[in-house]
This record gives sequence, C-alpha cells and structure tokens, in this order.
Amino acid sequence: MTRPPRGSKARGMSDQPPLQLFNSLTRRLEPFEPVHEGEARVYTCGPTVYNYPHIGNMRAYVFADVLGRTLSWRGYALRHVINITDVGHLTDDADAGEDKLEKAAAGSGKSIWDIAAHYTEAFKADIAALKIREPAQWSVATDYIEPMIEFAKSIADEHCYELEGGLYFDVSTVKDYGRLARAVTEEGEGRIEAVEGKRNAADFAIWRKTPPGETRQMEWDSPWGKGAPGWHLECSVMGEKLLGFPFDIHTGGIDHREIHHPNEIAQNQAFCGCGSLDEATHSGAKIWMHNNFLVERSGKMSKSSGEFLRLQLLIDRGYHPVAYRMMCLQAHYRSELEFSWEGLGAALTRLKRMVMAVDRLREETAGDPAHPKLAEARTRFAAAMADDLNTAVALVALEDVLAIKKIDGGVKRAAVEEMDRVLGLDIFSLERADLRIQPKEKMHINAEAIDSRLAARRQLRSLGQYEEADEVREELYRDGIVIMDGDPLGWEWKLQ
Repeated sequence: MTRPPRGSKARGMSDQPPLQLFNSLTRRLEPFEPVHEGEARVYTCGPTVYNYPHIGNMRAYVFADVLGRTLSWRGYALRHVINITDVGHLTDDADAGEDKLEKAAAGSGKSIWDIAAHYTEAFKADIAALKIREPAQWSVATDYIEPMIEFAKSIADEHCYELEGGLYFDVSTVKDYGRLARAVTEEGEGRIEAVEGKRNAADFAIWRKTPPGETRQMEWDSPWGKGAPGWHLECSVMGEKLLGFPFDIHTGGIDHREIHHPNEIAQNQAFCGCGSLDEATHSGAKIWMHNNFLVERSGKMSKSSGEFLRLQLLIDRGYHPVAYRMMCLQAHYRSELEFSWEGLGAALTRLKRMVMAVDRLREETAGDPAHPKLAEARTRFAAAMADDLNTAVALVALEDVLAIKKIDGGVKRAAVEEMDRVLGLDIFSLERADLRIQPKEKMHINAEAIDSRLAARRQLRSLGQYEEADEVREELYRDGIVIMDGDPLGWEWKLQ
C-alpha cells in the first residue's frame, strides 16, 4: 500500500491516511496507487447533448468533482477529462432506436450541430452553477471520428463481424465480458437490442451504417460503409488518446455499469490485447467508480415527462443551486439519494447556517490551520474523505470547526477554507441574500428596500411604537413578504 506522492499532504496535515476508493469492477475498497507517480488521470462519462440534463444526471458530476478536488488536495497533478456525446448514443441505452441527436434535430427543425451546441452550453452553465471545476479537457465525440475508425479497424479482424446494419463486436472474443455488471449468463445483458444475425445476445455495434435511402446529418465514410460510430466506441477512443491505457479512474452513473461500461471495457481489452479482468488494468482503467441514482417519487426524473427536474427549475423556484450540491454531499455517492423539496429546503437551511458562521471570518486573514483545537476535527475530515469520499461525515467535521470558539479567527478561516476547497461549497463567496428563496416570478422584489423597511420596523419597536411596527409588518405581508420573528437563524424575512 503506497502513500500519496511527496507534497501530497494537505497543508498542515500530518499522517494523511491512505485514500481508499470503491472499485466497481472488483466490488471492494482499494488504495489509490497512481499509474504515473504524482499524477491522477480521471475520465468521466459526460452528457449526450440532445436535451437539458436533469438533476439526477448532475449528481454524477458533483461526485466526480469531489473526487477530483480530493485528489488535488492530496497533492496529485490532476488530469480530468469529461466527454461530450454529440453523436452515436441511441434513444435506448441498449443500442436500439434512433440517434438521440438526429431525433432531437428532426423534431425541432434545427441543425444537429445547433442542437448539440445549445445543450452543451446549457450543461456547462449547470456545471458552473454547482461550483463544479472545469475539467482539464472537454472532449467532443465528433472531433475524434477518424481515431474511432482507426481504433475499430485495429480490432475488427479478431473481434468484430459485419451485418447489414454495421460492424458488431463479438463479446465472446474477450475474457470476462460483463464482469463489471455481473452479467455472466448466456443471455448476457438483457436490454441489448435483438438484431438478426448477431452471434451473441450481448454483441453490440461499434459502427452503424446509414440505412439505404436515408441521409443523416452526421455521417462519415468508413470501411464498413457510410454511417456513424456506436456510443461505446467514443469513450474507449478518447480515454486512450487523452489519458493513455491504463489510466487511473473511470467514473459515471450507476446506469452505465450495466451496458455502456462493460462494452467500453470489452473494446479496451481488444485494443490492448489484454487478458482476464482479474487484472483491473486490462479494463483500460485501474478503478471504475459509479455514483448511485437520485430518486424522485413523482416520476419527474425522466426527460420524457415534460417538465422534468432540471437545475434551472430549482433556481426558478428560488433555490440557490449550491443547496442542491449540499443535498448531494449529505449522502454517500454510492447510496441512493431521494429528492424532495423538503429535503432541498433542509439542505438550504444547513447551508445558511454555514454562511452565517463564516460571516464572522470574512475580514480575517487566513493563517496556519495546524492548531491543537482544530486537530481532532481536521483529522476526522481527512479520514472521512480517505474513506471512499465520505462527504456526509466530512460535512460534520467542517461544521464542528465552524462551531469552535476562543480561537484565532485567521487560523479558523484557514481550516474552513481547506475543507471547503475539497467539498466545493465555496461558502465564502455566498451572502445571506443569495440564499433567500426568491422564485422567478418574484425576482422584481427589491431586497435592499425590504431590509430598509425592516430596519425602520425594528426602530419603531425599540421606541415602543408597536402599532406602527405592526402596520409595517402588514404592508410587507401584502407585498408577499413574511417577517420571520423568532427565526433561530435570524433570516428575518422570506417570500410567501
């Protein structure tokens, strides 16, 4: 078991515990031991940009961001790649149906390139709103068509066969197909498209021919006819080109564990001439990590439901997007997380408490966080993050530091900033006013004017003029403002 590289200990921390991460391929916790000393190379499956991402999609990027922040905090030079799928992903994850981008373009009357550009920018806006750091590189699938064709050519003779619809990968030609998903039956993956002529039920297309008489907006010439790459091919190619095989960590949502990632692994094995998955590096990555689902009981997590739950809907209802990040951090990434508006409100309240606590530290100059009073909480924080990114426990350690009294403000600020850099809440950038619930239809309300009227009411009450103070209260209520007398957080007012 190796220690992090020299210089990897967080500032002021000693005896940083080894970082243990859960490997979905082996189903066990494993120490992080980088392929390249001092570096951490991470690939994250990105969005298919045919629609807006829903908040369940965004949980995967909060998780990947925390992973990257933790690796950076421990001193590794992080190279993080997130791909953008603008071709190849069919309407069914199981390789069936139309290309998602082609279908979206046909339904809108816009070009497929315009559709992809619009939803790519929308995704990046959500990334920024959630305080997710930009990756070292965004990789766009259509920028890698020629490398995809070359990759497919290199494995075609030994691992593939042609059918009328395109070039198919024969999963029987690699060892341990489906181990990631634990799909080892004769039937293989149950949701794979049934195609006449396939040798095995789990075989999948790595190049799809354009059907006779049709023209796609995105299609290219290949040795197997004019067409487009399969969804799984792009990640194998971009992972190898940008990070090299094997790289350290591959992340994605748990839905990828069933089909997409097993197929990606099979391609990687074929390309590398690798053997059994008893050696995890034969998969293309040493560690495969997957976040669990966000569950929403009303059924609005599906994009086919119309007004599905996207981040902008939360913002329109008046919630700061970092409240959703807090909600994600309150659960372990491998646990299911249930979304509710009440739960989001509770996460917002917790965030408010933190912002109130750091208000007292804003004017302090950060010092050295290595103070005996902070040692126990900081050690708990480091242990929690080393234990497969246990953010739920780490949050408590951060709150404990904020609660410590009779300590130099600069020392305390330094410790809080150190922890916050890992969790990514960016609490020193938040103000009380940012966290008021202010729905979109009430954005015209002037918070400064309300604060001024509240100050006048406090003055009236201090002078014993209670009837006049009550009149101000009633005026505010008629304007949609509820005064929160007795609120333990001291938030003072909220919108009806």
